[in-house]
Amino acid sequence: MSLTHIRRLDHVVAWDESEQRHVYLSDADLVFRDNEIVHVGPDYAGAADHVLQGSGFMAIPGFVNVHSHPFSEPANKGLTEEVGSDKLGQSSLYEFLPVFGLDAEDAGPSTIVAMSELLKSGVTTITDLSISRPGWLDDLAATGIRAVVAPMMRQGYWFTKNGHTVEYAWDEKAGEKAFDAAMQTIDGALKHPSGRLSGMVCPSQIDTCREGFFREALEEAKKRGIPMQTHACQAVVEFHEMVHRHGKTPIEWLDSIGVLGPDLVIGHAIFLSDHPQIHYPHADDFARLRASGAAVAHCPTVFARRGMALNTIGRYMDAGITVGIGTDTFPHNMVDEIRLACYLARVLTGNYKMGTTRHAFEAATVGGAKILRRPDLGRLAAGCKADFSLIDMHHPYMQPAQEPVRSLIYSAGDRAIRHVFVDGRQIVKDGKVLTIDVEAATAGLVDGQKKRLKTVPQRDWAGRTAEQLAPPVYGSKERLPQSRPVT
Repeated sequence: MSLTHIRRLDHVVAWDESEQRHVYLSDADLVFRDNEIVHVGPDYAGAADHVLQGSGFMAIPGFVNVHSHPFSEPANKGLTEEVGSDKLGQSSLYEFLPVFGLDAEDAGPSTIVAMSELLKSGVTTITDLSISRPGWLDDLAATGIRAVVAPMMRQGYWFTKNGHTVEYAWDEKAGEKAFDAAMQTIDGALKHPSGRLSGMVCPSQIDTCREGFFREALEEAKKRGIPMQTHACQAVVEFHEMVHRHGKTPIEWLDSIGVLGPDLVIGHAIFLSDHPQIHYPHADDFARLRASGAAVAHCPTVFARRGMALNTIGRYMDAGITVGIGTDTFPHNMVDEIRLACYLARVLTGNYKMGTTRHAFEAATVGGAKILRRPDLGRLAAGCKADFSLIDMHHPYMQPAQEPVRSLIYSAGDRAIRHVFVDGRQIVKDGKVLTIDVEAATAGLVDGQKKRLKTVPQRDWAGRTAEQLAPPVYGSKERLPQSRPVT
């Protein structure tokens, strides 16, 4: 067993169990034995196998990411930043994502690129909502990150034939096959020799899975003692689709079939009955959600791109709803998501108190850990896992560091994250991920995107090319008009 002592850190964002909150400790030591923290505080006097100088650094708990799609999202760079369906609630779900999404055989490089971005932004635990594929578990384990695999499974899929109507194709046999594959993947993760993988049951979307599918999924989650997550309240179209099918809002329907409860994580839980873009006064989704004990996975960036926002992180958390943060889309940068969660809440409400740094930072640490049922994550305290980041306090964007967490979130961002440890092992050193050949993974990602884009017209209802669906910011010319000679 090896003991590592990081001496005299400028600051440690430590967990105060008695007050159930993070606190600053200054001029403090962080000590861990193998993968477990044994001391957080001043003046550790014991012997150590390794002593590191902490002067000039702040230690923060590793971020816990509760919702991400690394198998496909990195390949959407340059394509989906400014697209949405005007006649489908401005969402990109129905017309664009099915067209641009990567082929399964190209998911490996995409996943590895996303893991590199996540680690460099201080994420030590990722919840990976992907499609079961060979090699997925080993790919994740090789990066050194702590991963929760959530293999998505569904009985139907959506499509549009005209850009203004969403239709659904159902295939229960394919759903059964996906269900079995997902459970096998989860069981493989729970038994993985790395010891850093676990699982989450994931019926993909509320509108692509039927009642019995949800109930069976919840049974399997309870059997394994793990949570269940689904996409719900993520689009205006979905809200009205559920009302049309069942006469109930998405939240009411989940409650009526017995799955809205403490075992459920809802990504993204935006479009409740009282959301300004819904205004459905015939239900009280917020009160129902609050009473249920269900949690929310909040991913600000992907919705902000289309003029949508949760109402709001502060409102939900102040009401006692457990909220975690996720990086649903590219870039996989947790600090960006934390900052945007704060700003969006303030702008939406006109109230700067509805999205505080404390709201978002706690959602990204202890909130995520609570969702994953891991009280040993998301906090720096004796007995917790040695998952943490060291922030360069001398980075120019951290200065002046009057309030170091604010300096990190609002000014320095991931640029000041220098070293990241997962399970007691250093994975990022001097801003470089030690476990990933990011150049090779990026080359594979680029090739995968190029291959997919060639066949875009085959999947688009109107036969459009990628450039027609996602026009470039500027047009191209072979040459400019002849300029005047300088005299």
